[in-house]
Amino acid sequence: MDDITSQLLVNKSNAVVTISLNRAPANSYYLDYLKLLSGAIRKASQDKEVKVILLNSTSEKFFCAGADIKIFSTNTSEQNADMVLAAKEVSREITSSDKIVVAAIRGHVLGGGLEMIMACDIRLASEGNYLIGLPEVKLGLMPGNGGTPRLIDLIGVSRAMELLVTGNSISPDKAYQYGLFNHIYTKDAFNKEVNTYVNNLAQGAGKAMSAIKKYVQNHKGLSAEASLQLETEAVNFLYDTADAKEGFLAFVEKRKPKFN
Repeated sequence: MDDITSQLLVNKSNAVVTISLNRAPANSYYLDYLKLLSGAIRKASQDKEVKVILLNSTSEKFFCAGADIKIFSTNTSEQNADMVLAAKEVSREITSSDKIVVAAIRGHVLGGGLEMIMACDIRLASEGNYLIGLPEVKLGLMPGNGGTPRLIDLIGVSRAMELLVTGNSISPDKAYQYGLFNHIYTKDAFNKEVNTYVNNLAQGAGKAMSAIKKYVQNHKGLSAEASLQLETEAVNFLYDTADAKEGFLAFVEKRKPKFN
């Protein structure tokens, strides 16, 4: 096995940190790899200069096929439980980050890989013949890293139920139609479009984007009154920020704002 650090590439450019999965052939994960990924996301989240984290793959064929089945099948139950906890920690780092986390997908994304990108805030995809799905039921299992509730939230109960109980996969076009992907681009334009998207996002008001993400993450299950109160608390904090002052001034001066 190669040096584990070479299996995950991290690059920072201005306010964007790109974390690239680089474990051939399918970016299948195992315990130490998940810990490395969690650490990379955590470090990017702690960087005050960063506004956007981009998760992608160096492979044009796979984004991530989930857990390494060869390792999973030979592990003890305790070892597999540790792997599941580590996979959940990756999703927790994504959802708890105050940065906007974007996934860029141009290859197969299955099982735990799909659970990972569903934890992200935005999903950008390329056209192609790759597959998207949660095949756990075909192994006598079900998603265990947040895939079940997140799939329901993203595409609705009826469509989620069918994908979960059949374990069948769908195409990128179908995933876009279902609302699983935010945007889908041609293969030739994919890298350019993703780069443009995340860099435009990184020019936005970081504190406001963070507050919006926190609200979206926490409002579910609240009463209408409690949800409105949460929104009020979030916006009240933003009124006195430098970004808000710049936003209002730029509007008055009819120019593009320059956020910190």
